[in-house]
Amino acid sequence: MSYKYIVPLGICLAVASCTPALAPLAETKAVPESFGKTADTMNTSNTSWRTYFKDPNLVNLIDTALKNNQELQITLQEIEIAKNDIRVKKGLLLPSVGIGAGAGVEKVGRYTSQGAGDATTEIKPGIETPDPLGDFKIAAYAHWEVDIWKKLRNSKKAAVSRYLATVEGKNFVITNLISEVAESYYELLALDSQLDIVKQNITLQSNALEIVKIQKEASRATELAVQKFQAEVMASKSMEFDILQSIKETENKINFLLGQYPQEIKRDKSNFMDLLPSEVNSGIPSQLLANRPDVKQAELELEAAKLDVKTARAEFYPSLDITASVGLNAFKPAYLFTLPESLLYSLAGDIAAPLINRNAIKAEYSSANARQIQALYNYERTILNAYIEVSNQLSKISNLEKSYDLKSQQVSALNRSIDVAGDLFKSARVDYFEVLMTQRDALESKLELIDTKKEQLDASVFVYRDLGGGWK
Repeated sequence: MSYKYIVPLGICLAVASCTPALAPLAETKAVPESFGKTADTMNTSNTSWRTYFKDPNLVNLIDTALKNNQELQITLQEIEIAKNDIRVKKGLLLPSVGIGAGAGVEKVGRYTSQGAGDATTEIKPGIETPDPLGDFKIAAYAHWEVDIWKKLRNSKKAAVSRYLATVEGKNFVITNLISEVAESYYELLALDSQLDIVKQNITLQSNALEIVKIQKEASRATELAVQKFQAEVMASKSMEFDILQSIKETENKINFLLGQYPQEIKRDKSNFMDLLPSEVNSGIPSQLLANRPDVKQAELELEAAKLDVKTARAEFYPSLDITASVGLNAFKPAYLFTLPESLLYSLAGDIAAPLINRNAIKAEYSSANARQIQALYNYERTILNAYIEVSNQLSKISNLEKSYDLKSQQVSALNRSIDVAGDLFKSARVDYFEVLMTQRDALESKLELIDTKKEQLDASVFVYRDLGGGWK
């Protein structure tokens, strides 16, 4: 080997030897073996949402949302962007080839080395060198950076990981969209039931008001009692309009999720209190790693961040560039296709490495390391959040079941107390205040029972979402 190649090669190797080492990553924490109860390998998230949700009206709404929701469509375009990024990175691995043509003219001084050479050069007998000298060229050019340190391959692998992460992001959007539509649908049914309860209460209060008016005429009640009952009727009617407004807003929320303009949402308003939450099997926490799209997305982003660090580290190493060209070149167009005289070609290889002022490369390498650590913490946080969300919902399902049973008994007792208070009031054995308070307590307990039923249904939706269901 010639000595003139030994020196630059030695410098490049010395530069490579000064490259920083990869920063070690902390080990991720192990996921608990269960959600605080006996481990069960059955997992509700493997159930199709069409099977999990029994209401055909809700199934139709979810179908429409998956077709028209704008947020989901935006996410699908993000997948296309990530897919195109893979094509860009893949293209960098291959030689870039182009073709070009050019024409020019050059006049140099006669008393220069080039001018004197051109004047005394005879190309062929009878062919004079023109003055000024033309330059016509048609050539193909190629450039290729040889990926000797896997810098470009790691960059492409990172792009693939990010593409897969966007796919998981889309799945996460689907899961949340399904749960949001179901939650809003159950909220709408709950509001319908509350409206019915309030209307029934208005009828009950209006009847009591008429009785009080009759008793006042018979001097068995006072004007104060009449006004108190009148105020209670007005309060209930005001509540009715508040619920109507909430119904309209909830319908429009569903319409927004479905990507359609405001219209009535088809639903069965008659059997809300008879709805039963879907049965839930939580499985084991380790299944969250395979079923939760956000966990898989965080894992893929961590993998991409690791590859980014390797790519940034490769910037410290020497790079090998190969350039080549082949074409035709002549000083007159008539001679352009005269072979082999007009033929030109070149082939060159360059190896270079950063030696001085590598601050920008060091900064990018440090940033890549920091992003990798960020991705690791984000992965751990996502797993922890997934576990806690499932644990919370499982506990909520158990406690709401007990609470619903007790509130049902409370409502039954207060319904009986309304009849008792009415009879006692008619016989003047209790005053109007006790009747009002009994009616008010019964109304509140009925509304609370509806809220508890809604929370039960919501909990079954949320645990399905938190287990990673809906996107498969």
